[in-house]
Amino acid sequence: MFDETSAMSSPSGRSIEYRESCASGNGKREYKVRRLGKFLLAVLGVVALFTAYMYSAALRDPVVRQDRVRVAGWPDAAPPARILLLSDLHVAGPDMSPARVARLVAQINARKPELILFAGDFVSDKLAATHHYPGAEALAPLAGLKARYGTIAVLGNHDYWRDQHEIEAALAASGIIVLRNQAMQAGPFVVGGVDDDFTGHARVDSTLAQMERLEGFPVIVSHSPDIMPEVPDSVPLIVAGHTHCGQINFPGLDTLASVTRFGHRYACGKVREGRKTLYVSAGLGTSILPLRFRADPDMWLLTVGP
Repeated sequence: MFDETSAMSSPSGRSIEYRESCASGNGKREYKVRRLGKFLLAVLGVVALFTAYMYSAALRDPVVRQDRVRVAGWPDAAPPARILLLSDLHVAGPDMSPARVARLVAQINARKPELILFAGDFVSDKLAATHHYPGAEALAPLAGLKARYGTIAVLGNHDYWRDQHEIEAALAASGIIVLRNQAMQAGPFVVGGVDDDFTGHARVDSTLAQMERLEGFPVIVSHSPDIMPEVPDSVPLIVAGHTHCGQINFPGLDTLASVTRFGHRYACGKVREGRKTLYVSAGLGTSILPLRFRADPDMWLLTVGP
């Protein structure tokens, strides 16, 4: 008798129905793999676009934040004086070339400051850098800075990690005075430069002792804002950088705790405690990655007067 079942069997003994079932299962798996592949490509595309956005944010011209510092006893006949706070230049490719530094110098000079205070970290050797510039090449454009009372700087942790002597020499060649726990007269100001706290070089007491021997409105410039509790109320103005105001601030993530011992207390912007005021800049360049999010580059223009 004719066996229909055997006639529908393959040479291997498996029925056509079973083979069709396998083919259907393979098709479903292939469809799921294709869907997963498309989803991953979409995710990668979003990540690439967001990364490009953060890179473009790092390249933006700095926001100029302005405030007025009112000084009791400032001579009524004397005009106000403008202090420009800069920090964290971090010269390195791809985002901060010497050519970009030259453009920043032109923008700084356009603000016509009487005194420029630079709160450290002039170079960067970050792993993501596409080019590391020697100190002399990186900082040569700073020779174009113009301020009636000069440009005064302190060193930052990245300057020490590179070579503080190389950076100090490059700054001196550009006409910038570096203070390392020292003080000096600059027009109506007495500027104290506290050395880098992050690498353990800060000596606040030594700086204050030198400031007391000079006459004028006292200002302290420091790379790290963490010296704030050590500064007495007799110094009403402190300026700093170092935190980058987080640099990459995703909502709900604490991005600042790694660079300051005080969490968000001195993380960014204007902070008042007692009779003293601290200004913390987000900086001009970047650290670790050449990206910024919700922390635009900035500089502070402080008008000091009666």
